[in-house]
Amino acid sequence: MTVLIQGGTVVNADRSFRADVLCADGVITAVGAGLEAAKGATVIDAGGQFVMPGGIDPHTHMQLPFMGTVASEDFETGTAAGLAGGTTMIIDFVIPNPQQNLMEAYRQWRGWAEKSVADYSFHVAITWWDDTVHTDMETLVKKHGVNSFKHFMAYKNAIMCDDETLVNSFTRARELGAIVTVHAENGDLVFRLQKEIFEKGISGPEGHPLSRPPEVEGEAANRAIRIAEVLNVPLYVVHNSCRQSLEAITRARNEGQRVFGEVLIAHLLIDDSVYRNEDFEFAAAYVMSPPFRSKEHQDAVWRGLQSGNLQTTASDHCCFCADQKAAGKDDFRLIPNGTAGIENRLEVLWHHGVSTGKLTMNEFVRVTSTNAAQIFNIYPRKGSISAGADADIVVWDPEASKTISTKTDHQNIDFNIFEGMTVKGCASHTISQGKVVYADGKLDVERGAGRYIDRPVFAPYYEALNIKARRGEPVAVKR
Repeated sequence: MTVLIQGGTVVNADRSFRADVLCADGVITAVGAGLEAAKGATVIDAGGQFVMPGGIDPHTHMQLPFMGTVASEDFETGTAAGLAGGTTMIIDFVIPNPQQNLMEAYRQWRGWAEKSVADYSFHVAITWWDDTVHTDMETLVKKHGVNSFKHFMAYKNAIMCDDETLVNSFTRARELGAIVTVHAENGDLVFRLQKEIFEKGISGPEGHPLSRPPEVEGEAANRAIRIAEVLNVPLYVVHNSCRQSLEAITRARNEGQRVFGEVLIAHLLIDDSVYRNEDFEFAAAYVMSPPFRSKEHQDAVWRGLQSGNLQTTASDHCCFCADQKAAGKDDFRLIPNGTAGIENRLEVLWHHGVSTGKLTMNEFVRVTSTNAAQIFNIYPRKGSISAGADADIVVWDPEASKTISTKTDHQNIDFNIFEGMTVKGCASHTISQGKVVYADGKLDVERGAGRYIDRPVFAPYYEALNIKARRGEPVAVKR
């Protein structure tokens, strides 16, 4: 299939320029002025619009078994919703149960993801440790294109990593040339605070943020950063929601440490007042971890994104409907944690970021696509409008507007946390693998069309370190 996008302004992370974009056989074949396509090609008139790399959402949870239920969004519906909003690739998470073999869990998630309609990849969580985990991490890196490993520092008595597991896994990741990621909350503190708050008679959703104050996030972020510093491994801290974790990341980066930070779109815009709504269904719909914070913290993470100390934006798309959230009707600790957002991530950030002057268009591309591609080592295949890159493209109409609603979105959930928000700036067309899959409000997707994307390790630098370490030679770590 050949697609020619004419008359638009190409917006990459580094620059913007007027150009046509020609796509054939799933890749971008040319970017320039006056391009022509063979007879029968699909031609998109992008006059007055911007042509940008498709969004990469580096943090989603499709079909996740969690807290006694399973997320309502599967890989088919979730990736389709992403395409409707301009996101052409996700990086989801394989999360083994404690004591579950890593390769067994990986094969399980790969099977679930075969119905994806857009490209996908996986971070693999380390939820326990023994010699098989040590071995399987190497298999995942060398044979299955996994270059990132996730660690939950929360969810005590479930998937939480203790410090010994963190040290073992971080060390192994360094040996393999992989990056480590963490969900930074002090699980022991959260567990204790949950118990104390519930015993005081606070059982509703308002107890959720009280049991997870910013300090527990800041402590865990700093702890993970310092462990990574000692072990000389790059670190990516997911869903930073507060000033304390941002300060820990900023301090480490100023010291020359290889640390990256992610922020969720919702943490930029939604505050903790939602948990005090008297309607349980409304308040419970916003229960996710870390919780939404006060305006002080919203302002801080905006500054982190603007300054470059937070590099990526994500949705943490993890959908649970009202009947599933009702499991915690009498105990906030039992409310499944998760909200939606993959479909609205780009349009909400454009409206509140680019349209307000907080971000430039190029910065928008950086934090929605290019930085994720670079951090997770799939650039310039992804995250770039350039010859040879995958033809994953969003044509963006800055004048289009919509009011967000569950009645019109494509996400498989009965409540949208951005319900009623009017945004200006939306995707008019989304191209995935060189095929127009979304145009003028209509999806045209194929079950199973999504490809698994291998992500190579961060060679040759880390491979050189590995060789020296195996030889017993001194290792000088680059800062």
